[in-house]
Amino acid sequence: MPGTAGSPGGQVPEIETVRLRLRAHQAGDHAACTAIWSDPEVTRYIGGQPFTAEEVWKRLLQYRGLWSLLGYGYWAIEEKASGRYVGDVGFADFARELQPSLRGMLECGWVLAPQAHGQGYASEAVAAIAAWADAQFPGRRVVCIIAPENQASIRVAEKAGFRLWQPSTYRDSPTLVFSR
Repeated sequence: MPGTAGSPGGQVPEIETVRLRLRAHQAGDHAACTAIWSDPEVTRYIGGQPFTAEEVWKRLLQYRGLWSLLGYGYWAIEEKASGRYVGDVGFADFARELQPSLRGMLECGWVLAPQAHGQGYASEAVAAIAAWADAQFPGRRVVCIIAPENQASIRVAEKAGFRLWQPSTYRDSPTLVFSR
């Protein structure tokens, strides 16, 4: 894998699984990414409001900026067989106003297009990036936050070795903090 973990520079390593290619986001992903993030089914547990095309553009810029500033970030999830962009997965430090503080930890997140739900893609992608994080940042705590009602994401997290660390509140909504 190219790139130097933990150092600025913006190089995004490509990761391949049996069915997926995790790659750097590109400007050309904007339309497909907007289709995902503007879907109420997708955002139901992520703030509850669909995103505009402008907000999604800022998200794409943020995804690439994470790599430059932190040496880790988000990947675009692409089906190997079709080349179709089906979601996002990765790590961030969003400096959230949350207790417990997640500062200094790798905050894992994922989102998939509705047509990709139920196929095991999230579990496959999260397992791949968890293995990458274990190799690149040994011993560093990896966390994720999930709405208590989001049973599908809780199952994905648990399959990847995350365990409930503690309940919390984020932006006035109950939130579960998982750790691995």
